[in-house]
Amino acid sequence: MMNRRYQTARFFKRHWLLAFFTTALAFLGFGLASYNLITLLQANLVLIAEHGWQALRDGALAQLIELVSSGLGALACYLIFKAGEKLLVEKLTGNDS
Repeated sequence: MMNRRYQTARFFKRHWLLAFFTTALAFLGFGLASYNLITLLQANLVLIAEHGWQALRDGALAQLIELVSSGLGALACYLIFKAGEKLLVEKLTGNDS
Protein backbone atom coordinates (compact mmCIF):
# COMPACT_ATOMS: atom_id res chain seq x y z
CA MET A 1 0.00 0.00 0.00
CA MET A 2 2.72 2.47 0.96
CA ASN A 3 4.71 1.67 -2.17
CA ARG A 4 1.75 2.44 -4.44
CA ARG A 5 1.19 5.81 -2.73
CA TYR A 6 4.81 6.78 -3.27
CA GLN A 7 4.62 5.64 -6.89
CA THR A 8 1.63 7.92 -7.44
CA ALA A 9 3.43 10.86 -5.83
CA ARG A 10 6.54 10.24 -7.94
CA PHE A 11 4.42 10.01 -11.08
CA PHE A 12 2.75 13.37 -10.39
CA LYS A 13 6.10 14.96 -9.49
CA ARG A 14 7.45 13.93 -12.88
CA HIS A 15 4.29 14.98 -14.73
CA TRP A 16 3.54 18.26 -12.97
CA LEU A 17 1.21 19.51 -15.71
CA LEU A 18 -1.01 16.46 -15.20
CA ALA A 19 -0.84 17.13 -11.44
CA PHE A 20 -1.96 20.71 -12.12
CA PHE A 21 -5.01 19.61 -14.12
CA THR A 22 -5.88 16.88 -11.61
CA THR A 23 -5.67 19.45 -8.82
CA ALA A 24 -7.86 21.87 -10.79
CA LEU A 25 -10.48 19.17 -11.43
CA ALA A 26 -10.48 18.23 -7.75
CA PHE A 27 -10.95 21.91 -6.84
CA LEU A 28 -13.92 22.18 -9.20
CA GLY A 29 -15.34 18.89 -7.92
CA PHE A 30 -15.08 20.15 -4.34
CA GLY A 31 -16.88 23.36 -5.27
CA LEU A 32 -19.67 21.55 -7.11
CA ALA A 33 -20.15 18.90 -4.44
CA SER A 34 -20.21 21.36 -1.57
CA TYR A 35 -22.26 24.13 -3.21
CA ASN A 36 -25.30 24.81 -1.04
CA LEU A 37 -24.69 21.54 0.83
CA ILE A 38 -24.98 23.02 4.33
CA THR A 39 -28.29 24.74 3.55
CA LEU A 40 -29.80 21.57 2.09
CA LEU A 41 -28.56 19.42 4.95
CA GLN A 42 -29.95 21.85 7.52
CA ALA A 43 -33.34 21.97 5.78
CA ASN A 44 -33.44 18.16 5.63
CA LEU A 45 -32.66 17.82 9.33
CA VAL A 46 -35.32 20.43 10.23
CA LEU A 47 -37.87 18.51 8.13
CA ILE A 48 -37.00 15.27 9.92
CA ALA A 49 -37.14 16.98 13.33
CA GLU A 50 -40.57 18.51 12.60
CA HIS A 51 -42.28 15.57 10.91
CA GLY A 52 -40.37 12.54 12.23
CA TRP A 53 -41.10 9.13 10.76
CA GLN A 54 -43.52 10.47 8.16
CA ALA A 55 -40.76 12.61 6.62
CA LEU A 56 -38.35 9.67 6.68
CA ARG A 57 -40.89 7.44 4.92
CA ASP A 58 -41.58 10.14 2.34
CA GLY A 59 -37.96 10.30 1.22
CA ALA A 60 -36.11 12.45 3.74
CA LEU A 61 -33.92 9.51 4.73
CA ALA A 62 -32.88 8.88 1.12
CA GLN A 63 -32.16 12.58 0.69
CA LEU A 64 -30.12 12.62 3.91
CA ILE A 65 -28.03 9.70 2.66
CA GLU A 66 -27.47 11.49 -0.66
CA LEU A 67 -26.42 14.68 1.13
CA VAL A 68 -23.97 12.83 3.37
CA SER A 69 -22.57 11.01 0.31
CA SER A 70 -22.16 14.34 -1.45
CA GLY A 71 -20.29 15.64 1.59
CA LEU A 72 -17.97 12.64 1.55
CA GLY A 73 -17.37 13.17 -2.17
CA ALA A 74 -16.54 16.81 -1.48
CA LEU A 75 -14.10 15.70 1.21
CA ALA A 76 -12.40 13.29 -1.21
CA CYS A 77 -12.05 16.07 -3.79
CA TYR A 78 -10.63 18.39 -1.13
CA LEU A 79 -8.03 15.83 -0.07
CA ILE A 80 -6.97 15.25 -3.69
CA PHE A 81 -6.76 19.03 -4.14
CA LYS A 82 -4.57 19.44 -1.03
CA ALA A 83 -2.24 16.62 -2.10
CA GLY A 84 -1.89 18.13 -5.57
CA GLU A 85 -1.34 21.57 -4.08
CA LYS A 86 1.50 20.22 -1.93
CA LEU A 87 3.17 18.58 -4.92
CA LEU A 88 2.84 21.71 -7.06
CA VAL A 89 4.14 24.03 -4.34
CA GLU A 90 7.14 21.75 -3.86
CA LYS A 91 7.74 21.84 -7.63
CA LEU A 92 7.47 25.63 -7.82
CA THR A 93 9.71 26.26 -4.80
CA GLY A 94 12.33 23.71 -5.83
CA ASN A 95 11.81 21.56 -2.73
CA ASP A 96 10.86 18.43 -4.69
CA SER A 97 13.14 15.60 -3.73
